[in-house]
Amino acid sequence: MKIRILASLLAAFAMFGATGAAAQDAGAADTGGAAPDIGDTVFDGDWVSIGIGAAYSPSYDGSDDYVVSVLPIVQGSLGGVDINPRPGGLAFDFVPDAEEGPGFDFGVATRIRRNRASRIEDPVVASLGELDTAFEIGPTVGVSFPGILSPYDSLSFDLDARWDIAGAYGGMVVDPSVTYFTPLSRGAFASLSLGAEYADSDYADYYYSVGPADSQTSGLPQFDAASGFTKASATILLGVDLDGDATNGGLALTGIGSYSRMLGDARRTPFTSIRGDANQWFLAVGMGYTF
Repeated sequence: MKIRILASLLAAFAMFGATGAAAQDAGAADTGGAAPDIGDTVFDGDWVSIGIGAAYSPSYDGSDDYVVSVLPIVQGSLGGVDINPRPGGLAFDFVPDAEEGPGFDFGVATRIRRNRASRIEDPVVASLGELDTAFEIGPTVGVSFPGILSPYDSLSFDLDARWDIAGAYGGMVVDPSVTYFTPLSRGAFASLSLGAEYADSDYADYYYSVGPADSQTSGLPQFDAASGFTKASATILLGVDLDGDATNGGLALTGIGSYSRMLGDARRTPFTSIRGDANQWFLAVGMGYTF
């Protein structure tokens, strides 16, 4: 329904395809269920939102060097299929929204992962060369509960499971998250998200292990990484529609701040423990236009 679509769009401007778990945790919030009628909106029928943002994020997962990236966003609903942003990709939801009660999502999530595939700022890590780009795809499921503290807010739970089909690391990652979303007015909104990333042994070995040859080249100690949770994060999102009414489309601005903590072997690897930092920060600002 309209409230669910509106909240999904507003929260989406936090995504702009950013790297790491930070953007994933700030993903589109769901607000399925009944709420007071807000009248005709730009979201009645097919609609599209496009945008661009600037993100300040670690050079690689676990790095203590930061880079600025210019990143795009696309969001919309076409022919009954919702298109939502993901970090470096998109998710497609094929389940129609219910008029009342909880909302359910089921579809496909994709991501292009370029961790240590470019812009490696640390000279020791860069001496090992760039890794291959991964293309991940898999199912996404979610459920949202509207009207937690007000008619327009929501609490949503989401889970993405994706496999690399490009042959980079050839494994799987799972991203669970929980998001509380609330409008602050007809043209302003905020959300708080908590999330994590779980990786299998193929992923962990590819990104976090240091083999004998790599150890000799870089001087880093050898390290064998195993599967497990790689990070946990918290993200705050704030946004505002420039004409004060998000229901009529047009321009909107969004800011996001996130803190992530590397976990397990992703924290213990020399790439993080010696050359980087387990504390990861993400900041971004963006602008989008809806029609």
